[in-house]
Amino acid sequence: MIIKMLAILAVVGTIGDDVRQEVVCAETGFSRAAEARDKDKFLSFVDPDARFITGRVARGRDEIGKAWGPVLSPDGPAMRWRPAFVEVTSDGNLAISRGPYRSRRVGEDGTETESWGHFISTWRRNADGDWQVVFDSGGDSGMTPTDEEIEVLEAEPDCP
Repeated sequence: MIIKMLAILAVVGTIGDDVRQEVVCAETGFSRAAEARDKDKFLSFVDPDARFITGRVARGRDEIGKAWGPVLSPDGPAMRWRPAFVEVTSDGNLAISRGPYRSRRVGEDGTETESWGHFISTWRRNADGDWQVVFDSGGDSGMTPTDEEIEVLEAEPDCP
């Protein structure tokens, strides 16, 4: 009985790691869409009932698209983020990811400024099996990143 339980736990652990990697790749794809300023691709990662919280709450894809419009425009700030932590519920349908983000802006005088912070995204697996963001927020803008956070942001996860 104990050996059978250990075998089940080993399989569950493997499934959990695989699902966690799916979320890592979804979060990375979400960031890559913003990096490419591809609004349609960016919004494909957003759940239709999503809530993004910044200075105010943006509800649903239309409001989120408008709120992120300046970031996704060609002359907007360059955003990049990567997950440092991902945790998935035992049923494999809900996940949370957290990690560093960096925003770079070029001023009218050509001077580049950089701002760092942390994001938190809650992901839900939809009926098609795809992961979409349900809740998203960021904070700590203006923080000084640690070497570990810089490493996380510069890393490229093994994702398609």
